[in-house]
Amino acid sequence: MSLAAATLSTPLGPLEVVTSGGLLCAIAFGGQETWLAAHLARRFGPSPVERHDALGEVTDRLAAYFAGNMTALDPLSVDTGGTTFQRRVWEALRTIPPGRTISYGELARKIWRPSACRAVGTAAGRNPIPIVLPCHRVISVDGKIGGYAGGLDRKRWLLSHEQGQSDMGSGLSFQL
Repeated sequence: MSLAAATLSTPLGPLEVVTSGGLLCAIAFGGQETWLAAHLARRFGPSPVERHDALGEVTDRLAAYFAGNMTALDPLSVDTGGTTFQRRVWEALRTIPPGRTISYGELARKIWRPSACRAVGTAAGRNPIPIVLPCHRVISVDGKIGGYAGGLDRKRWLLSHEQGQSDMGSGLSFQL
């Protein structure tokens, strides 16, 4: 399996972006290098990772998203791995429009597992491709933003960015 990686500078700090056979398979925020290495080893074994300055369409579309094009990520093809349940959750994440949020319970209902709120939350927390599979759009039923593997400040920034707001605290549909 051919793995390629590039580091993209973003307003959230560096993003490590990894593809497998040209398909996006992992994104890690700065500070998540240990997680990324373990994830890739678990998923692909001792495959070497080729370093690149950019990864063509993948990094171009991520850059466009950060520049304000909220639909730039929609066409990206992904290779998530994971269990059948996790893949169902991750696919459902892509149906949440930019600038919108839903609760973990709503996401569980979307995949026809209404009693699986905790399992949905766990799957969202193990999402290997944050931003593209927008787990940051899932919040607690009480409107609080809940957790985020990339950190709550990044989740707040992503939600604000998608709502077109430069002031992260004004008029958001969730509680900070």
